[in-house]
Amino acid sequence: MNKLKIAIVTINQPSLDSACNLVPYLKEYEVDVYGKKDLKHNLDFLHTYKKLDDILPSAWDNYDAIICILAMGAVVRKIAPLLQDKSSDPAVLVINLALDKIVPLLSGHLGGANKLADTLVSKLPNAINFISTATDQTNTLAFEMEAKKNGWKIENLKTLANISNRLLNKQVVNVATYKSLFDKLSKKENLKLIDFKDEDENTVVISPIHKSKNLLLKPKIFIGIGCNRDTSKELIQKAVDEFLEKYNLTLKDIALFASFDAKSDEVGLLEFIKENDLDITFYKKDAINSLENKFSPSASTKFFGLKGVAEPSAVLASEYKELIIKKEVYFKSITIAGAI
Repeated sequence: MNKLKIAIVTINQPSLDSACNLVPYLKEYEVDVYGKKDLKHNLDFLHTYKKLDDILPSAWDNYDAIICILAMGAVVRKIAPLLQDKSSDPAVLVINLALDKIVPLLSGHLGGANKLADTLVSKLPNAINFISTATDQTNTLAFEMEAKKNGWKIENLKTLANISNRLLNKQVVNVATYKSLFDKLSKKENLKLIDFKDEDENTVVISPIHKSKNLLLKPKIFIGIGCNRDTSKELIQKAVDEFLEKYNLTLKDIALFASFDAKSDEVGLLEFIKENDLDITFYKKDAINSLENKFSPSASTKFFGLKGVAEPSAVLASEYKELIIKKEVYFKSITIAGAI
């Protein structure tokens, strides 16, 4: 994982002195300090500037977090023209000169400002973290943080406010997803598991394959694949492309391919995986047959004594062990299934 890139912005000698004291607590990050020229410091290097307007637009685009040791009002005025979207704006924190009061001002959740503030509080002597995010203060589920924690893609983020407000007001929020995934949510107070067809405006949809105008969280999908001996790379590519198009997926939505161990020397399959820079894992007969799931009838039962190839391989590879797309046959030679 790449190191978090942090810019520390100072405005005068006292704030630069504070930045010099702060830097040793940020050794695990990639840190740059910005200050006015001709000021004293003990840093290896100081990025100098004349006006804040000269550096903030560039910092906005090039850093994960911006720590400001200056007046909060000035910070608000200077960053206002730079605001774009909560999914892309960097974390902005304001810290006082004594380094004992920390305010995660912007992008508390998706940008990581709250988390960085918590980290600083754990290191700095007597520091207090002033988090204003309501879900943090009330220990309420924040779906955007659930998505970030699990590596889920987020769509329709503008609908998040309605969902968060309902949870804060102790109102029911419907969750259209799979039972295995629902059971693993970190907090389920006021959540109701529903079928995808029963979705309404107060619903969060969690699925890699369903479309929605509501808050949509998209976990990665795990693909099980089987093929006849000597199936070409080109035919496998065509089959996968058709499968992806049918279920509104891309190769980036796939966490892993999986198959039966006997396919580990299948040239066309291996070439397809390599050419697309994908990953695949192969499972032995005992692992496949150890599953208690009921799978679709498969020719592999007759030839290999297996419960199947595509479906059980997908389940074995998956995070929640739930099959969401039963096997489909392409060109009479390739089987594909999906699990989460």
